[in-house]
Amino acid sequence: MFRKTFIAPLLAASALALTVSPAYAGKADRARQAIAAAEAKITTAEQMGSATELPERTAEARAALALSKEKLDAGQKSTSITEAIRATALADATIGELQRRKDIAVADANAAREADVSVAQQQAAAAQEQAANASARADMAQQQAANSAADANAARSALIASQNQQVETTVTTQQPAPRRAARTVTRKTTTTTARRAPAPAPATTTTTTTIKQAVN
Repeated sequence: MFRKTFIAPLLAASALALTVSPAYAGKADRARQAIAAAEAKITTAEQMGSATELPERTAEARAALALSKEKLDAGQKSTSITEAIRATALADATIGELQRRKDIAVADANAAREADVSVAQQQAAAAQEQAANASARADMAQQQAANSAADANAARSALIASQNQQVETTVTTQQPAPRRAARTVTRKTTTTTARRAPAPAPATTTTTTTIKQAVN
């Protein structure tokens, strides 16, 4: 839409120039054609923003156009044509500069957008890496917890097994053998008292008892 807006005056100026045959056109007509072309170019530049971005060039082009019109009114056709051509050249230079700035702005915007996309991709990759590292740490922690639980179960099982083992205790007791009583013999004719013989050393009886008990 913008290109159609500022190209239309150029087409109109060209059409105006074609309406007069160069062979029959006088200086006045050529001056008017040059003025119309310059005015169209200046209008195009202003539509592109020359009054804001390049105000000095726009003012210079407008001044040259105004001088061209004055010279034509004064009958100075050659000077009018020269000033109109100068106004057109100023307007063309302004349009070129505006287009260059526009292209740079578009390129900068594209570069900034690509940079933003690149940064976003890098941030996403970093976030994915952090998530993967966190997941790996979580898996390692779970494995360590599982190993600890297995070690605890093994220790508990070993303790229970040791508690269920039976302990055999052997108790040995010794008891003296019963001694025989001494006998006394009495005769009618004579009385003889048998002396008690020295008692032999008492015999010993050994008893072994095995006690089995569970350790609680």
